[in-house]
Amino acid sequence: MAYLSPPSIESTGIARSTSEIIAKHLRDAIIAGALAEDTPIRQDEIARAFNVSKIPVREALKRLEAEGLVLFHRNRGAVVTRISEPELAQIFEVRVILEVQAISMAVPNMTADHFKRAEAICDEFLQITDADRWAELNWAFHARLYEACQRPFLINLIRSIHDKIERYLRIQISLSHEAKQRADGEHRELVEVCRRQDVEGAAALIESHISGVCQSLYTHLPKALHAGTAALINPLLEPLSLAT
Repeated sequence: MAYLSPPSIESTGIARSTSEIIAKHLRDAIIAGALAEDTPIRQDEIARAFNVSKIPVREALKRLEAEGLVLFHRNRGAVVTRISEPELAQIFEVRVILEVQAISMAVPNMTADHFKRAEAICDEFLQITDADRWAELNWAFHARLYEACQRPFLINLIRSIHDKIERYLRIQISLSHEAKQRADGEHRELVEVCRRQDVEGAAALIESHISGVCQSLYTHLPKALHAGTAALINPLLEPLSLAT
């Protein structure tokens, strides 16, 4: 399996603990979709791959459990989490709350350098065809603007939410060329609104952007919504002002 081909602990060149290195490797595999939802993660296999004991492996899995990427089941061990449609709706609702706050605080502090670097990311975004790279640039764009809010804890919290749903967004972008074009247009519009120092306009665009991503994601989910589940989802989508 791909996730069982890790870098050696010695070759990472980064002062991290063994458990942190293992956690990063598994996190990247989950986010990239190399470890699909409900996939068991065998501690003994990971330990052999990294040539370590099971102790740092367990520590790594506990770290990923706290991030919502792994779940421990009795008699099954650790498995990659599956996010239900209602949970996904709630995640996007929280994204709106946090990211509207971040952009609102960031706009007054933005400089020409923020806009220049954000636009450079937009230009690179248009040239790529790899969904994995798209996801990285999508976060890089948002992070470049949010960093001006000077709230690293808030940005880290937003990043953790992006990581939790990124595997689903990769599915979306790989199935929909229109999603990429729409994202690019909305990103460039956001830069212009921020350049005008329009705090309310930027907040409205972020809310609309995230809501649109949520709606598009539901359209391209691998499984169609069941009637019973949809009844739970709809009230959660209403605060996001999603068009039907």
